[in-house]
Amino acid sequence: MEEISWNDFEKVELRAGTILEVLDFPEAKKSAYKLKVDFGEFGVKISSAQITKRYKKEELPGKQIIGVINFPKKQIGKFMSEFLITGFADENGDIVLSTVEQKVPNGSKMI
Repeated sequence: MEEISWNDFEKVELRAGTILEVLDFPEAKKSAYKLKVDFGEFGVKISSAQITKRYKKEELPGKQIIGVINFPKKQIGKFMSEFLITGFADENGDIVLSTVEQKVPNGSKMI
């Protein structure tokens, strides 16, 4: 593992956002959803997430997640992802979303 400096860490914009909408993403190579997330002053952004094994679409709206919002946009098939949603792989390799334990303002920076 390569160590990074505090300055490196400060460059990563890890921000809280609330999931507004979840859509199927049938064109994805691996099963995924399209997510629309409100990051407060940074706007509403879209991304995809391979979380279909662990989460049902209807349980995600309103959930507050952590995303990296300062990566360049990434083309995923015909879809343009605007941020990276964060999570951890469980013992089966399924993604568990990084979430906020108690509600914070959308756009809040992880410190």
